[in-house]
Amino acid sequence: MMAEDDVVFVGNKPVMNYVLAVVTQFNSGTKEVRIMARGRAISRAVDVAEVSRARFLHEQGVVVKDIKISTEKLNTDRGETNVSAIEIVLGK
Repeated sequence: MMAEDDVVFVGNKPVMNYVLAVVTQFNSGTKEVRIMARGRAISRAVDVAEVSRARFLHEQGVVVKDIKISTEKLNTDRGETNVSAIEIVLGK
């Protein structure tokens, strides 16, 4: 089981902020990092995974180990809505 420190939750910040978090995790000795996002941040999460893997971590042999997609139900002021979610696992 992975520690919560090995998870990067992607939101509305610039892609490079999240890339820095992923690269920092791997440089501190972590073997796997999970990148998680919901809704409109999914495309940003994919960008984070690809930029991290291809531009910064390719010498370390980091690859995409797993990708999971799901739907989460959120309670909003307009009732219950479905939101897509993604989890990308990068590992050595």
